[in-house]
Amino acid sequence: MKFVLASQNQHKLKEMQDILSAQGVEVVLESDIGLHVDVEETGSTFAENALLKAKAVMEASGLPAIADDSGVCVDALNGAPGVYSARYGGPELDDIQRYQLLLQALRGQTNRAAHFTSHITCCFPNGDVIDAEGICPGTIAFAPQGDGGFGYDPVFFVPQLRKTYAQLTPEEKAAVSHRGKALAVFEEKLKEYFAAQK
Repeated sequence: MKFVLASQNQHKLKEMQDILSAQGVEVVLESDIGLHVDVEETGSTFAENALLKAKAVMEASGLPAIADDSGVCVDALNGAPGVYSARYGGPELDDIQRYQLLLQALRGQTNRAAHFTSHITCCFPNGDVIDAEGICPGTIAFAPQGDGGFGYDPVFFVPQLRKTYAQLTPEEKAAVSHRGKALAVFEEKLKEYFAAQK
């Protein structure tokens, strides 16, 4: 079965493919099937935005579509950047400038507690919807460390592993990350869904 990922993000595609290929699911980007669906993320929660994206891409492609909405929520910033993580500071900033802006916002702040949230939604052409959420608690480092991952990974520190996301191996990251946790729940729900279709 082919699922379309409502994203242009190669990193997200790889994480989805690694987990869902075990279920016999082929995950492709919108661009792989000649689509570019521009969805305005008007939701106030990760769940609302994931549903908006998955539904729009499913309707445009006629295929099951999977969307992930995720971000980092910082306690000292009242949960910001949250759903605006990918657009924090404006669309002209790149990943490095965004996490530098976050570090600036936390300058002098001793409370560094934060968590990453990932909400995954899959919309099927028959109207069925499966969704799952994963959360990874952590802290915001005082300076970037590591060169793996993407986005806020160099500044998101996982205390139990004493490393930032950017210092983790793909296997370590899949075991503890918000998206890894959400995908594990999603995979179980998908197995049940496929079993019920037989």
